[in-house]
Amino acid sequence: MVVRSTAAPPTPWSRNLAEPTIHETTFVHPVSNIIGDVRIGANVIVAPGTSIRADEGTPFSIGENTNIQDGVVIHGLDQGRVIGDDQNQYSVWIGKNVSITHMALIHGPAYVGDDAFIGFRSTVFNARVGAGCVIMMHALIKDVEIPPGKYVPSGSIIITQHQADRLPNAEVADQQFAHHVVGINQLLRTGYQCAADSKCIAPIRDEIAKSYTNTGITVLELERSSEVSSNSLSAEIIEQVRYLLNQGYKIGTEHVDERRFRTGCWQSCQPIQPGSMNEAIATLEGCLRDHSGEYVRLFGIDSGRRRVLETIIQRPDGVVSAIKSSGFKPSASNGNGNGNGRYSSNGNGHAANSGSFGSEIIDQIGNLLSNGYKIGTEHVDERRFRTGSWNSCKPIESTSINDVIAALEECIEGHQGEYVRLIGIDAKAKRRVLESIIQRPNGQVASFDTKKSLSKASSGGGTATATATSTKLSSEVVDQIRQILAGGYKVSAEHVDQRRFRTGSWASCGQIDTKSDREAIAALEGYLAEYPGEYVRLIGIDTKAKRRILETIIQRP
Repeated sequence: MVVRSTAAPPTPWSRNLAEPTIHETTFVHPVSNIIGDVRIGANVIVAPGTSIRADEGTPFSIGENTNIQDGVVIHGLDQGRVIGDDQNQYSVWIGKNVSITHMALIHGPAYVGDDAFIGFRSTVFNARVGAGCVIMMHALIKDVEIPPGKYVPSGSIIITQHQADRLPNAEVADQQFAHHVVGINQLLRTGYQCAADSKCIAPIRDEIAKSYTNTGITVLELERSSEVSSNSLSAEIIEQVRYLLNQGYKIGTEHVDERRFRTGCWQSCQPIQPGSMNEAIATLEGCLRDHSGEYVRLFGIDSGRRRVLETIIQRPDGVVSAIKSSGFKPSASNGNGNGNGRYSSNGNGHAANSGSFGSEIIDQIGNLLSNGYKIGTEHVDERRFRTGSWNSCKPIESTSINDVIAALEECIEGHQGEYVRLIGIDAKAKRRVLESIIQRPNGQVASFDTKKSLSKASSGGGTATATATSTKLSSEVVDQIRQILAGGYKVSAEHVDQRRFRTGSWASCGQIDTKSDREAIAALEGYLAEYPGEYVRLIGIDTKAKRRILETIIQRP
């Protein structure tokens, strides 16, 4: 197969006309360009539409088993070098088993360590990304060093070392997903290399080949499993079962009645061993039948006996849920709709349950704890609410989700008829990162998701002085809009349909250029009317810092 690779052009800084060095086992698609001193190791796949151009910054090194996907651009500045793992200087160093996914940009000087994952359209420039890091979609990494094993949520802008140092660790499921992507691309590389050779391709078509992840599930079996259907399980749950089996997890199911649900006393159904999709679905349906009128949940179990992807799939009213996990979620599935794909767990692998709070608040608590923040609660009666004179409830020292929920329920129980709010606290910076009202005087316990960064501290908390109202937006959302504008921030919105919601592919509704809460509310109501049947989320934007301070879903399908 002809590879489109050329020598670097003569320039004032480079006259040696260096050419690429490509290992014989590597596949380079002919509709891609490799220019200059690019050193590509064994078993690499370079997909169509890529540009790897070492004509200014040079040389580049790309390690074995790495995949460079469609539309990726790799380039470098004339000035600036990084030290590769071989202790030599490079404009761009990309390690082994790395995934540089669709449309990503790696611009030297840049270092990407072994086993790293760079998500769609993300940019790494003048930066070092440590081994095992997982960077999700549309992220910017610039002028920083990301420590090994860190997780960068979708849409993040990491441009200071302080931001980089505070990133959470990548979860096991994140790294397993990255490993899976490498495996898939190795199979693609093999297939592309022998696509024109009937003798080569026949075994791939005809034999039962083991998958790269060595799960015991064959490629042909996975293809057949796509035809699996169920009268009682949604397509999302079937896809979740397939994902767990494909990753080599065992699958467990548990059930509990309404009375014991509040105490978390779940009981196991029959275990599901790794095997065929049809057997797994049949066992799962049997558990649902045997325990109709109860809660039933599905989860994966990894080799360390830790739970991943806990999902309630049936409720006492008989509704079989689509995926809405209160435990671990795969990184591609953004269960709370913020596009960052993080997980929430109480640390021992068991998801918390509460009869008082919606899963959004439980997820919110999990996210705060996983990021190292403390949690507090405050209460205030209706008279003092207008002046923002909040009083603290009992301090919460625990880092367990169940303990935190118990403390929240105790605060609510002790202050019926009052406002109660949840607070996230950055103890090191001594500032609040979140304030979310979870109870109002009418007894309503909120179930909305607030993710508000209060970099300017709380200005009045939740004053009730606004006169703007809405027939389509809740009072909490109206409060949020007012607080965003009062803080000098801008308001925007995004929408996504149900199919793209799982991948976090949100589209902008448009900027709302107004400081009037009434005009902002009217614009948001217009978006809700324009995108019925879709998710719509409200965004607060700090234009000076070029970052988002709030994302909250205000409409669901």
